[in-house]
Amino acid sequence: MAQHQARKRFGQHFLVDEGVIDAIVRAIAPAASDRVVEIGPGLSALTGPLLQALEHLTVVEIDRDLAARLLRQHSPERLTVVQADALQVDFARLGSGLRIVGNLPYNISSPLLFHLMDSAEHVLDQHFMLQREVIDRMVAEPATSDYGRLSVMLQSRYDMVKLFDVPPEAFDPPPRVVSAVVRMKPLPAERPRAKNEACFAQVVTRSFAQRRKMLRRGLGDWAKLIDWDAVGVSETARAEELSVGQFIALADHLHDAGV
Repeated sequence: MAQHQARKRFGQHFLVDEGVIDAIVRAIAPAASDRVVEIGPGLSALTGPLLQALEHLTVVEIDRDLAARLLRQHSPERLTVVQADALQVDFARLGSGLRIVGNLPYNISSPLLFHLMDSAEHVLDQHFMLQREVIDRMVAEPATSDYGRLSVMLQSRYDMVKLFDVPPEAFDPPPRVVSAVVRMKPLPAERPRAKNEACFAQVVTRSFAQRRKMLRRGLGDWAKLIDWDAVGVSETARAEELSVGQFIALADHLHDAGV
């Protein structure tokens, strides 16, 4: 079978280090009956070990050649191949109690993480390999340089833990960055949550659009609608100083004010 050439437009970097592969599978710890969905199986670095543990695996692969290869290599009783762009897949339709895993393409990692939030109530956990810089932003705490929109939005929906780093030489071709693996567990239904998710997202986005400015200036015409004492936020505060809970309180206050 001809060797597959990594395609830059799909951000393909194939994991080849068996030690790293084993560490990821051990972190996932799949049980035979688990409903696992792998995004971007590529050359089956994770697919093979996962299939050894699972009764059935579903994969989402955008590359038609790789999808065809997977269909040739595995029976439909063991493997379901969804040949599609993961950004266009409705993961909620794949069932409930999903365990989603993958070596995510770096060029779509943030959009894909936001897309997956729509299906979080159907997910048990997610294990992803991403650019380390992205994971550092995902798990960052307030008042740190990495803390931003990605941190707040994902932390409002998931409990996240950075597991370990992965060096460039673990891939073929090697990326120019260090990677890392993260575990994401959706927070329960009774989690603190905004009255209006769209308003919350708008407030967070606007707050970090000019992160060096004080919120009272960065929020523009919304600032005059805010009773800063009531929401427990100083009007001289900057976005990076607010906790997720404070952003929720701020968004609820603005929602009640008609935003």
